[in-house]
Amino acid sequence: MSGRMLDLSIIIVSYNTRDLLLEALQAVFATGCRRPFEVIVLDNDSADRSADAVAESFPDVRLIRSEENLGFAKGNNVAATQSNAEWLLLLNPDTAVYPGALDRILTFAEEHREGGIYGGQTFFPDGSVNIASCWQKPTPWSLFCSAFGLNVLLPNSSLLNPEKMGGWKRDSVRHVDIVVGCFLLIRRELWKELGGFDTTFWMYGEDADLCLRAQRLGYRPMITPDAQLMHVIGASSKGSAAKTLLLYKGRATLIRRHWSKGWQPWGTAMQWLWIFNRLSAARLLSILLPGRFRDTYAKWREVWRQRSDWMMGYDRV
Repeated sequence: MSGRMLDLSIIIVSYNTRDLLLEALQAVFATGCRRPFEVIVLDNDSADRSADAVAESFPDVRLIRSEENLGFAKGNNVAATQSNAEWLLLLNPDTAVYPGALDRILTFAEEHREGGIYGGQTFFPDGSVNIASCWQKPTPWSLFCSAFGLNVLLPNSSLLNPEKMGGWKRDSVRHVDIVVGCFLLIRRELWKELGGFDTTFWMYGEDADLCLRAQRLGYRPMITPDAQLMHVIGASSKGSAAKTLLLYKGRATLIRRHWSKGWQPWGTAMQWLWIFNRLSAARLLSILLPGRFRDTYAKWREVWRQRSDWMMGYDRV
């Protein structure tokens, strides 16, 4: 580790995303930052020679070759121990930062110390807004709305679609409950105070847990639309059923971590209903339009089949 104090360490945890990872690194170095910064890549034992490709194309990157797949949470924790910068920026390998994004999010964070954790505005490759840069936390009401599809019927309603904050396009400065780990800036001292990610989480939910724990310390995570990037979602977790299982397992763990014991059975019931209702709808549609919805039904059938697993969350032994 260098003894020189840097302003920023950009941390990327990769798993079988070689081409996207190389594009992400290219975007970082092409965009640059006016502050002293470094890039740390931890490769989770990828089979696609991601680590070799990084070593060959970006020799200045600090490369950590893990001999096993540590998962997203633990991978970031290990990489963060190698940083001596004031700020940590967690960045997904399936992203591309836009010009000025690094400087702008650092400036924003320094001007809004109360945030503690910061994110930006993300876009899909076609240029449309990707709202998955931040969320509000799951609540008994939000899970009820999701279980019965109220958030789908009126997606622009902040009352019935609270986790997505209605129709807000992430185009204004705003306090949020959760900054997503695809583009998450945090002061290294706060990261250390929180102990980094809770490694009970394998993937999905660890960023929400981190932000909610920061709120307990009095911080209020924030989003700025001036820091922008492109994000291809889910590149390292291919397979819709597999990804959905991880998502619900993460949500179940969040409920156990951050809800009172009295409300936890409600959360479990709403998650159960959420999946059951989608399975039922997919079954009906697969009968009416089998060519279009056969795969959708197969996905929800598999998620339903494994309900005893994801309902227990990551806490299951």
